Amino acid sequence: MSQMLYTDPRLVALYDALNPAGPDTAFYLQLAQGAARIADLGCGTGLLACALAQQGHRVTGIDPSPEMLRVARKRSHADEVTWIEGDAKALAFTGPMDLVLMTRHVAQVFLDDDALLETLRAARYALRNGGRIAFDSRDPAAQAWERWTKAESARRIDVAGVGGVDVWHERDATPDPQDASSGGRVRFDTHYRFESTGETLVAASELRFRDQDELADLLTKAGFGTVERYGDWDRSGVSAASRELIAVAS
Repeated sequence: MSQMLYTDPRLVALYDALNPAGPDTAFYLQLAQGAARIADLGCGTGLLACALAQQGHRVTGIDPSPEMLRVARKRSHADEVTWIEGDAKALAFTGPMDLVLMTRHVAQVFLDDDALLETLRAARYALRNGGRIAFDSRDPAAQAWERWTKAESARRIDVAGVGGVDVWHERDATPDPQDASSGGRVRFDTHYRFESTGETLVAASELRFRDQDELADLLTKAGFGTVERYGDWDRSGVSAASRELIAVAS
């Protein structure tokens, strides 16, 4: 994913409007029941971390972006969360966890298997006996990238203090993500046109799409023994209609 999305204050200010609480938030809040200590890895602007703290969990929010954490620290219940600027390596110093979360398709930011495996191993190290990791990734079978065109992805948002912003994606059509030579990687640009100034910012991004077998293999290599798989936020199984691959492993 583009570093610009997480470091440019103008784009960070748009993040919550583009990524409001939804069925995924409800899924993770329910999943967290019974977990005393939770790490939200890649917590972004802290929407989920603060909601978890409001439920009474002891939460550590970890993110490499100081701009994202600046927004997170202003949320309601932010003072009940421990915020760490960093990555999965920080889990070695947080103390044992009952649940580690990686939400909003954070797993796809890891383009190389070794990088994701290192993160999963760090999570396994941090978890208590019986602790779980949960994360989501877009199902490559749904070919979400086919909708990353201006015609299909264009949307308009209005943000306090910013005004109207037109946002759309434009995918790099080569190589085809389903071609073995692509390694499941998809490159695309996200365009942000600010009505107030006429300025357009373009953030280049790249994501990795892995199928459920690839994800299960990495979890096994990281030391997890049991994997529950869901294809949607209603806990339905993975099927031809699935757009998500949600893994809960212990």
